[in-house]
Amino acid sequence: MAALGLLAQQPGSGYDLLKTFEKSMANVWPATQSQLYGELNKLADAGLIEVADIGPRGRKEYRITSAGRAELQRWVMNPEDDPPFRDASLLRVFLLGEIEPEQARRHMAAVAEHADSEVKRLKALSDSIDWTDGDGLFFGRAALEYGLRLGAMEADWARWVIRELDKRAKNTK
Repeated sequence: MAALGLLAQQPGSGYDLLKTFEKSMANVWPATQSQLYGELNKLADAGLIEVADIGPRGRKEYRITSAGRAELQRWVMNPEDDPPFRDASLLRVFLLGEIEPEQARRHMAAVAEHADSEVKRLKALSDSIDWTDGDGLFFGRAALEYGLRLGAMEADWARWVIRELDKRAKNTK
């Protein structure tokens, strides 16, 4: 759906979409070149996008079809279609009791550091974008703001886990 959504915003080639992914959408839905080109083929086969132009060296520019726009709108309005939530990092936390407490503490410190680093990266990205450049950026900014808040919450939560581990260590001595 990510590629379909980008093509709904403006037509583009696979290369154009990949660059857009790397610049913005990778923050919420990363994709490799092979995944993206495979998805474009699936979308075209399903009639959701079509080739709008063929340029030099066979470069195809795609655009969304009316069926594609209808499918995108249907998908956006139906979050129950999402796969069940899975988070490998939370599974690790759930299983931290299977390793030594000091290892668990180090793991959570790394989680906090990574979250802090991600917040710093997203702040730099936010500062590099002219958010007044049209209404089309509003929802991208909203997604970026979510990432900033989620990262800050994750760092705070990881530090809470560390404090609780430290309390447990004091109580067992």
